[in-house]
Amino acid sequence: MSFNFLEGIHSIAVVGATGLVGREFLEILAEHKLKIPKVLLFASEDSRGEMVEALGSELSVSVLSEGCFDGVEVAFFSVPADITIKWAPIAEKAGCLVVDDSSVFRMDKTVPLVIPEVNGASLRNFEGKLVATPNCSTTPIAMVLKPLQDSYGLKRVVVTTLQSVSGAGKEAFNELSEQTVNLMNGQEFDVKVFAHRIAFNCLPLIGEVDENGDSSEELKIARELRKILSEPKLEVSATTVRVPTFCGHGASVNVELGSVFNSVEEVRELLDGFKGLKVLDMPAGHIYPTNIEATGSDEVYVGRIRQDHSRANSLNFWVMADNIRKGAALNALQILDTVYKYRRMV
Repeated sequence: MSFNFLEGIHSIAVVGATGLVGREFLEILAEHKLKIPKVLLFASEDSRGEMVEALGSELSVSVLSEGCFDGVEVAFFSVPADITIKWAPIAEKAGCLVVDDSSVFRMDKTVPLVIPEVNGASLRNFEGKLVATPNCSTTPIAMVLKPLQDSYGLKRVVVTTLQSVSGAGKEAFNELSEQTVNLMNGQEFDVKVFAHRIAFNCLPLIGEVDENGDSSEELKIARELRKILSEPKLEVSATTVRVPTFCGHGASVNVELGSVFNSVEEVRELLDGFKGLKVLDMPAGHIYPTNIEATGSDEVYVGRIRQDHSRANSLNFWVMADNIRKGAALNALQILDTVYKYRRMV
């Protein structure tokens, strides 16, 4: 992984710098030793003045204020929707290229929703100032569906996600840790972030429920897959589950393809050859993707690939990715790199 086209950026603002995704964004910048002369860090009032390491320096966190984006070239947002709604347009107006990690603009027809390996070409002629990065569960699923779509076509997708607590933010991460410690020591515990205890438990509902019983997270996955894959009529059925793991989102996926595949081995080779995917699929030897492989990795892992004998042209597979990294921070940096690549080709 390299970000060759980000060299030369003169300034960047990270909005949500003290959150899990914001910190990961800064860590990836540091890993790649990118030299950006001006880095501004923003977070809530509670974090004002906090010192955060960024590109080899300790920088103080500020709060958003009038004029804070003036002269800033790039802004990355990973904050609650109400903050994004107010401040992202202000950053745009100030001339920033904005990459947003919230759900606010994802379904806006004027805003590209991008996974560079999947639909990065949609940025080839992009002249706007705002790009959205998908839901952290959508991204790994779309990464596996894309090569299948290109080779066989897609008819129907059924997915059940198993999502770690980090997808709900730092407070959720801390709640799992505290509940686990307290339960193991026979102590009382608090339930604040989730509706029920999350330690040693699974919660089959993420987000708000609509009149049909579908959750907002389930609807996000369906709608975003259709947009990213340019398949507006693709049948998608999703169930989302919060599980007591700290990092890594998994998904059990059943996909009905548009045409016949010759063998499962053919599918394995197809997926393993797709940029950003790594196949781990020797179940007899207990080789398959887990949270351990995914955490801290740039890649999306896929395994348990097998034919679904109950439906023609259908496959089952298991996909796993680091939801904070590839699901958010890394994907945002790849988006920026892709935008600059095309703009410097002109």
